[in-house]
Amino acid sequence: MLDGLKRALVLAPHTDDGEFGCGGTMARLVEGGCEVRYVAFSIATRSLPPGFAPDTLAREVRAATAELGIPESNLTVHDFDVRTFPERRQDILELLVALWEEWRPDVVFQPSHHDVHQDHQTIAQEGLRAFKRTTILGYEIPWNNFDFSYGAYLALERRHVERKVAAVRCYASQQHRRYADEDYIWNLARVHGTNVNREFAEVFQVYRLVA
Repeated sequence: MLDGLKRALVLAPHTDDGEFGCGGTMARLVEGGCEVRYVAFSIATRSLPPGFAPDTLAREVRAATAELGIPESNLTVHDFDVRTFPERRQDILELLVALWEEWRPDVVFQPSHHDVHQDHQTIAQEGLRAFKRTTILGYEIPWNNFDFSYGAYLALERRHVERKVAAVRCYASQQHRRYADEDYIWNLARVHGTNVNREFAEVFQVYRLVA
């Protein structure tokens, strides 16, 4: 289903969500000639560990997306305060509608509706409203998903997972989190691949498929 895609948009509530949810898929898309745009809505300054500068995640997301082959011109980083997205719902929707009108992506990757983080839920809900005329796939953030519909498996080669791991490694400020562990990333990709008789894969919830 990735063949022929020209424009893919990745919505990351916070820097690094896109890499965790669909980093391998982004690497595969870029390799196939698709233009990928990455929009992060918060640099989560209040969630940084002690000792890191306030702009740390803004710098780290630039390095991470570059590892995936995304040019800096295709990266947009907003600075909505972490855990306040429900209060900024209309502002976020207007940004997303403007993205649709400007760029008309062929596919949008966003958090799942079943993600329990309030910022992720807001992006998921407003993403459906803004991009209802195109394909929308919800990516998996396992530690936030109590329920998830495994509707689409996108197969990956080893090199795509390597790029995902390299991208996550760019987030020095987040390496204390257990889910940033390289073995976890490899094992999750391997489990999803095994489920569909592939070596590696990422999995998505299908909200709309326009072909």
